[in-house]
Amino acid sequence: MVKIGNIILGDFPLLLAPMEDVSDPPFRAVCKDQGADLMYTEFISSEGLIRDAIKSRQKLDIFDYERPVGIQIFGGDEEPMAMAAQIVEATNPDLLDINYGCPVKKVVCKGAGSGILKDIPKMVKLTSAVVKATRLPVTVKTRLGWDDNMKNIEEVAERLQDIGIQALTIHGRTRTQMYKGSADWSLIAKVKNNPRIHIPIFGNGDICTPEQAVAARQKYGVDGIMIGRAAIGYPWIFNEIKHFMKTGEHLPLPTVFERVEVCKKHLRHSVAWKGDVVGILEMRRHYTNYLKGLPHIKDFRQQLVTCNTLAAVEDVLDKVAVHYKDHVIERTSPLTDNNLLPANNEVVDCNVYG
Repeated sequence: MVKIGNIILGDFPLLLAPMEDVSDPPFRAVCKDQGADLMYTEFISSEGLIRDAIKSRQKLDIFDYERPVGIQIFGGDEEPMAMAAQIVEATNPDLLDINYGCPVKKVVCKGAGSGILKDIPKMVKLTSAVVKATRLPVTVKTRLGWDDNMKNIEEVAERLQDIGIQALTIHGRTRTQMYKGSADWSLIAKVKNNPRIHIPIFGNGDICTPEQAVAARQKYGVDGIMIGRAAIGYPWIFNEIKHFMKTGEHLPLPTVFERVEVCKKHLRHSVAWKGDVVGILEMRRHYTNYLKGLPHIKDFRQQLVTCNTLAAVEDVLDKVAVHYKDHVIERTSPLTDNNLLPANNEVVDCNVYG
């Protein structure tokens, strides 16, 4: 059984990745319903928490139905990170995660996120400050390294384990890759198979289908996997992977009606948490993914992104369910076989599944 501190996650947990402007409580709610074992908040600026910034504080909202859930923070200075850890602890999450993986320039230029991959001693100091500041289990999410000439993930894993982190998630790309190319799981496997490593190692990158999840487990030996883009508009991916691992068979794909009902549930959570205006506005980014694969959906989608009331949006979604009630969305896959490489070495479109 995989454990982080006293948190028991099962024999091969599926984690929902922290994604900025995506992994909010409404999205986490539907992913939890569909089998996610551990979820993380969007990353939160340590400086923002200390300044009591409204947006940063709002991201601390967690709910009992989500548990276990971790709050993720980022920053480039020891004192603010330690103070942020204490603020996070007061909100009573199950664990605290440090983001050393975000490749976005505005984060990296502050020496935070994956920017710290060029300064491992600083990473160690920052992490140590957080571990010492909180009683929560501390975990880390990071990348293979800065670039092809600086893939230092094995050193990172050992040094962070030695100062007290209790799990490590590795995205199989460097910072300079951003999200391009293919994730390299061989280096993730080297960390997992290092005899010095005893904490759980989770892999992340290009997992879009049950077959890929099985490959990650069997070929690379990771303790679990973290899923990000593949879950956007398709939270069913978690239960589909679990069922396939248990039986070797695919669950039936969700019907159009089921897609609409989960989309509506997501929408209602969004409105309840953010209010009518913001909840409806920010939900618009999700409709394309929920309705992916439906032919001639453009007119309905245009209506969805122009409606301004909950009732109006739900009315359009109900019309979608009726209009496409007999349509079957075919299962598609980016794979040519059961390895983790996309066909023709192209970038995987994680949303083609389902």
